[in-house]
Amino acid sequence: MNPHLLLIDALNLIRRIYAVDANQSHHSDEHMLKACCARVAHACKKLLTTTNATHAIAVFDGDKSWRYHFYKDYKHSRAPMPETLKNALPHFKAAIEETGIVVFEPTNDEADDIIATLAHKAANKQINNTIVSTDKGFLPHLNEHIEVYDYFKKQHLNEEHIEERFAVAQHKLIDFWALAGDKTNDIPGVKGIGVKSAQQLVNQYSSIEEALNDESLNTRLQKKLNEDMDMFVISKQLVSLRTDIHLGFSLKQLRLN
Repeated sequence: MNPHLLLIDALNLIRRIYAVDANQSHHSDEHMLKACCARVAHACKKLLTTTNATHAIAVFDGDKSWRYHFYKDYKHSRAPMPETLKNALPHFKAAIEETGIVVFEPTNDEADDIIATLAHKAANKQINNTIVSTDKGFLPHLNEHIEVYDYFKKQHLNEEHIEERFAVAQHKLIDFWALAGDKTNDIPGVKGIGVKSAQQLVNQYSSIEEALNDESLNTRLQKKLNEDMDMFVISKQLVSLRTDIHLGFSLKQLRLN
C-alpha cells in the first residue's frame, strides 16, 4: 500500500461537532460531552477508512503563536472557546488517541502552521496527504500531493471550488486576502479595499508591485495601496502559513499500527 498521511485540524473538527451537539442536546453537559467525544472518534475512524491512511496525526493549537506577537489585534474579536468544551479537551484527545491517531499539541505554534509543515514535508517525499479542515488558509497549498477535505460537506476542495468561492486563482489567494483582509481572524488588509477591488487587482496584475507601477491604475485604488502598503505586507505575513516549523518528530512516528 502506498503511504498516505492524514492530517486532522483537531479543534476545527471538534468545535463544529460540539456546536451542533450543544445546540441540539437536551441532556446534561456530561452526557452531551460523552456523546460528542464519541462522534469525534467516529469521524476520525471514518476518515482513516476513507483516506486509506497509513500515517495520521490530529494537531491542536498551542498557546499564543507568533501571529499574536507580530500583530496585537490578531483574532482579538473572536469568541473564546466555551469553558465546558475547554475543560473537556483532555477527553477529546483521549478519544482520538484510542483510534490509533497520534495527538500533537505544540507549545506555541498554531495547528495550521504545524499541519502545513507536515503536508509539505510529506509532499517533498512524494507522499500523498489529506488535510481535514474547513479552514480556507490551507487552500493555497493544494498540489498533486496535498488535498484538503471538508468532512462536514463530504467534499474535496479543489481549484474549481476556489474559483467559485473567491473568484481568483489559487496562486492569487494570499495577495487577495492580504488586500481584502479577513474578518474572521481580524486581519486588516488594505484600508478601503474590499473584496471586489481586491479581486480586480489580483486578477488584472501579476503582482501588487505591478499594479502600483501602472500609471493607468484607478487613482483612488493607487492612493489606497500607497497609503496602506505596510498593512498589506503585515496582512500577507499573517495569512501565509509557515511550512518550516521545527517539529521534533518524524513522519515514521505517525505510522498507524
